[in-house]
Amino acid sequence: MKAIPSWPRRGRLALAGLATVAALAGCGGGGGASDGGGLSCSLADQKTWLSSYMNDWYFWYAISPQPSPSNYSSMASYFDALLYTGTDPDFPADRWSYATPTVDYQRFWGDGKTLGYGVMVAGLEVSGHPDWPLYVRYIEPGSPAASAGVQRGDEVTAVNGRPVSELIAADDYSAFSADASGQSLVLSLSNVDGARQVTLTSQVYGLVPVTNTTVLTTAGGRKLGYVAVKDMISQAEIPFDAAFSQFRKAGVQDVVIDLRYNGGGLVSSSSRLASYPAAGRTAGQVYSKLLYNDQQASQNQTYRFTDPSNALGLSRVYLLTGQRTCSASEQLINALRPFVQVITIGDTTCGKPVGFLPQDDGCGTTWSVVNFESTNARNEGRFFDGFNATCAVAEDYGQALGSAAEPLLAAAMGHADTGACPTGVGTAKARTLALQPRSERPHWLEPGDRRGMLGR
Repeated sequence: MKAIPSWPRRGRLALAGLATVAALAGCGGGGGASDGGGLSCSLADQKTWLSSYMNDWYFWYAISPQPSPSNYSSMASYFDALLYTGTDPDFPADRWSYATPTVDYQRFWGDGKTLGYGVMVAGLEVSGHPDWPLYVRYIEPGSPAASAGVQRGDEVTAVNGRPVSELIAADDYSAFSADASGQSLVLSLSNVDGARQVTLTSQVYGLVPVTNTTVLTTAGGRKLGYVAVKDMISQAEIPFDAAFSQFRKAGVQDVVIDLRYNGGGLVSSSSRLASYPAAGRTAGQVYSKLLYNDQQASQNQTYRFTDPSNALGLSRVYLLTGQRTCSASEQLINALRPFVQVITIGDTTCGKPVGFLPQDDGCGTTWSVVNFESTNARNEGRFFDGFNATCAVAEDYGQALGSAAEPLLAAAMGHADTGACPTGVGTAKARTLALQPRSERPHWLEPGDRRGMLGR
């Protein structure tokens, strides 16, 4: 992790949360058809708008390509051509900026809902290994998959009649996404009870960002609170407070926050959530600084830890992490490190210390381009290689999240007693997949993974 020097010329980075469309319009950066900028939604005008916006707000605007828009026949191809290519040795190429339909953006970040099937598989873990099994790793509560009884640990053998070996070889998990309600996904599944086939129908369902709150007792007699946080959205804040109220009443001595599938979200939510474990040490301190490019330096922001009424006064915190722990959830790790002992268990995180202020173009698309980077109270950031796990532990998808038998949580409980990482962690390929070297990991996302650190 690097300390961030002052930049006299180039833009500064920071991880931020998604802002509302109205707030984003107030931030400036060009105009779509809806903001009175005099532009239509023709392809030519959309490219003009995007070029202007990128030149104003893109973190790497000064060192990014400036291709002629006339050479590109679509917004997607032009957008790709505008992205920073990694010419500065301090920064890898931009693999994070993206666009999404505004209706999807507003549904997720505003309403706390999403469209889909609600089944997420461990595709990232088996990349390049078509002979390995593909497991269900997570089911969204309240989703079609949950209603159909699909469970974590089910082995997927075919998708819409296509063998999973083909999906893995092609890195193609697009079937798990839906474009509209009423679409079908046919899964062939296998578990200890035998083989079965289920047909899921896509629909809009409400997200449940906080799950599995429980208090456990370690072998050494310590009380430990566990909670899983899937999405850093505003809807997470009330249930997270309820979880820490339960922990406070139970007198827990350690807390485990499961971020292994947390792809990020709002800085305001992540700073709120990070304030609970050790408020006596963190309240009022700098949580994160969001640093924009030199043209937008007046937008630089400082978020601070709060002092929630149900906060604890712990001196260490356990965080369960993995390749999908990204952006605002990595920001939480970075922010806590100056003040408490942070023990991470699982796998290396994704490495995304940058974020967005998503902008609606007024033509049905919301653009999330890198606008800033995030640093902590010690001015540390740029963790593009991610955070290595204190204790490297492979997942066992056959164990439920929140179970004392689940390897990552079991490792945290053991560490709480002994201060040591486990040895000989289970590696049976029938259930557990080995941790891959970071250099072998692809940079794509599976359906259901969230990427974002949004500046609000």
